[in-house]
Amino acid sequence: MTLLHRRALLGAAALLPLAPALRPGTALAQPGATTSWPSRPVRFVVPFAPAGTTDIAARILATRLQQRLGQPFPVENRGGAGGNIGSDVVAKADPDGYTILMQTVSSGAINYELYGKEMPYKPQDLAAVGLLIKVPNVIFVTPSLPVKTLAELVALAKKKPGELNHGSSGAGTSLHMTGELLKMEAGIQMTHVPFRGAGPMLAEIMAGRVEVGVDNLPSAIGHIRDGRLRPLAVTTATRSPALPDVPTTAEAGFPGVEATGWFGVQAPAKTPRPIIEKLGAEIDAVVKEPETWAKLADLGGMKPGLTPDGGTTPAAFEAFVQAEVKKWAEVVRRSGAKVD
Repeated sequence: MTLLHRRALLGAAALLPLAPALRPGTALAQPGATTSWPSRPVRFVVPFAPAGTTDIAARILATRLQQRLGQPFPVENRGGAGGNIGSDVVAKADPDGYTILMQTVSSGAINYELYGKEMPYKPQDLAAVGLLIKVPNVIFVTPSLPVKTLAELVALAKKKPGELNHGSSGAGTSLHMTGELLKMEAGIQMTHVPFRGAGPMLAEIMAGRVEVGVDNLPSAIGHIRDGRLRPLAVTTATRSPALPDVPTTAEAGFPGVEATGWFGVQAPAKTPRPIIEKLGAEIDAVVKEPETWAKLADLGGMKPGLTPDGGTTPAAFEAFVQAEVKKWAEVVRRSGAKVD
């Protein structure tokens, strides 16, 4: 038997156990197309501008994937429409494993209900690959506001319905929706003030012109540590090691206010399943690397992207995304949130 024949047989055998896992309508790829993947650079689309949390996380992952798989994963920033433009590029790309997406809670869950009929892609247009990181959100106030706990903020808001303002980095963002979730669960009224980004929002709260804010912990933690923002609670199930003295929303008396910023990889829906599984396994390996997490920890508050069942496999990430889509659709509907 020639070396060429032996390689072909081995490639076919490797695909057989994976055949039942193929999505309906997805043809089994030729062995060479999957066992040799990647044989050229893989375009890694980030649907937001450079230098944000999404971009930073994608570049850290891209570096490790290149080192592990031997091909470049060039990051391409395609921002706009709350992440919809870049996500749509991937949803409509050739499903050959050479275009992937760094997805977020906004463009991967909230936007489906928020944009409604204007949404250019559907959840079924993208295949889950792996969940990389989770980021706590933090609820905080300007230091001049006479509250030190979340319960005190709720009590003050009830005394002054609609008088307190809560800022976010933009209408429809996960931070806006976290504020809406707090209002719904606590039965309070506050006026939402959307900004074009976290920077302007934080500046107004530190100046005392907006009383309450919600932000991803990495971008707010420096201002919290220097005393220019007063944290009331983190919105994750457990406390953040970056702010160990700050209670969770559940500990503060509002267990329904749980919200996590998350970042994971998706691909076009018809990407061959063996490629999805191979890339998912690589992401799972990266998630478990202490060296990688040391880099992410420097950003503040980052946690490994483990789903509730403790995994970051394609199947686990798919179930996680479906739950997030359902959860945030209800919040959007109940809050009446609109796009800018």
